[in-house]
Order: sequence, then structure tokens, then C-alpha cells
Amino acid sequence: MAKYRGRTVKLNKISRGDVKKFKVFVKDKSSGRVKKVNFGSKEMSIKKHIPARKRSFMARMGGVLKKVRGQKTLSPAYWSIRAWQKGFKVWLII
Repeated sequence: MAKYRGRTVKLNKISRGDVKKFKVFVKDKSSGRVKKVNFGSKEMSIKKHIPARKRSFMARMGGVLKKVRGQKTLSPAYWSIRAWQKGFKVWLII
């Protein structure tokens, strides 16, 4: 648990977003502050049960993640790849 703008949040747990489809709170190692990472389009579903779509997505995003400099967990690309993994769970925080 950590503080983000005066409220307590869970770190590294993906939940439904407000601005984008998903959000996750991550601790920045260089500054020590908690940051919110938004990712995903609200208008689209990922359909990860279709293997061809997963292969296509990984082919696109693998190169993007390699170009990320610094802490990978601060990148939306990192978390969108995690969302395609088999045991992906969304935390419902109200």
C-alpha cells in the first residue's frame, strides 16, 4: 500500500481506469514517488482468447517495449503486455 494524492492505493495491481480502460499505480524508483499509469482504449476489447490476435499484438508491442528507456513498469506498453497474459485479473477498486 502507498499514498497517491492523499489516498491509499495498491501498487502494481491493474484496476479499471477513469481516463483510459485500465490504470495501475507504480512506485518510481528514481524519485520514490507513486505514479499512475493509464493504458488501453475504452472502446476496444482485447479478445485475448483468439491466438492470432495475441501473436499480432505481441509482434507490435515487443519492439515498443524494447525502446523504453529507464524503468519499464512506468510504461503503458509494459502493462498492456501484462494484460494479455493468461492469469490477468482486474482489481475492482471503488
